[in-house]
Amino acid sequence: MNKLVVGNLVHRPLRSIISAFAVAIEVIMILSIAAIMLGQLNGQRVNQSGIGMDMIVHPGAATNLIGMSGAAASIQVADVLRGLPHVEVAAPVNIQLVAGKTLENIYGIDYASYNALRPFVFVTGGPFQHPDDAIIDDLEAARGKGFKVGDTIEILHHPFHICGIVEHGKGGRKFIPITTMNEIGGTPGKASMFYLRTENHPQFQDAVRKEIFATPGMQQYNIETLDELLANLSPEKLPGFNIGLRVVIGIAVLIGFLVIFQSMYTAVMERTREIGILKSLGASRFYIITVVLRETGLLAISGIALGVGLTYLMRTIFHYKFPTLAFAVTPEWVLAAVIIAFSGAILGAFYPAIKASRKDPIDALSYE
Repeated sequence: MNKLVVGNLVHRPLRSIISAFAVAIEVIMILSIAAIMLGQLNGQRVNQSGIGMDMIVHPGAATNLIGMSGAAASIQVADVLRGLPHVEVAAPVNIQLVAGKTLENIYGIDYASYNALRPFVFVTGGPFQHPDDAIIDDLEAARGKGFKVGDTIEILHHPFHICGIVEHGKGGRKFIPITTMNEIGGTPGKASMFYLRTENHPQFQDAVRKEIFATPGMQQYNIETLDELLANLSPEKLPGFNIGLRVVIGIAVLIGFLVIFQSMYTAVMERTREIGILKSLGASRFYIITVVLRETGLLAISGIALGVGLTYLMRTIFHYKFPTLAFAVTPEWVLAAVIIAFSGAILGAFYPAIKASRKDPIDALSYE
């Protein structure tokens, strides 16, 4: 039977190759979309964890999505927060989401307080010296032709001089003085949120929360711990995330299903006479179904292996060409893609297999 299965596939090599490629494209679509979406989300979690804060305070009108909040609070609120018991550092930040070649968050920071949360690790250069200085991380520096200290970079449609390059993982990839960002945006003296580092966290986090709410004028502020923020940065908490992922997976499965269905249905029609010969020799319905499904299984396995291999090749290329793009291929999603693609292929071949098994041997033998 195995020789018969392989012989049937080799007899129509172009169709077999196209079918395998269809399954491979299905696998690539599932893994690449999941890798990009989940990679971006996991990248946000890692970057937020690397800032060094353990609590976030922002105006009640602000959104929880990083970079989507306006500069609605006075920077002087940081002085009030620093005066509260158990608060070691209060750093005002103004984060702007910029849509260019890619979506990115630009961090406007007060260097002294932001660095006090957890010090920058400089690869080269140093802190801000002038209002038009900028700090970028090593991944941003490696992107494109590569930046170095002293180069000019355009941020928010203004030229900045790179004064330092730091290790990645401390919130954003580009940092400018908060005063300069506010001047550019026309929001002098404003911040979008405040990062706090408390002593012996999480022991005093509840106490700090109560102290903030007890401070006059702070009742309308939202307060989150780092753990609460990270819990919100999950597919279940982000509107439309899982819906978009399921839509793409559904389209990929539909493509694989239709291609396999068309391929195996055509194959069954072309082999009507051969099926009649097999049945006249005593082949049962189950035997005919098994032949068709084994052919499909072999095509699916070949396509899945090709798809997984090409996905990992894409990851390598993306990491080299686009170092700032988080492309996370996880074993869980590889397993899910394998199961989805294989199941879709078998379902696509099931009707053609049933149709082949029901052919009357006399009609099949007389088929021209």
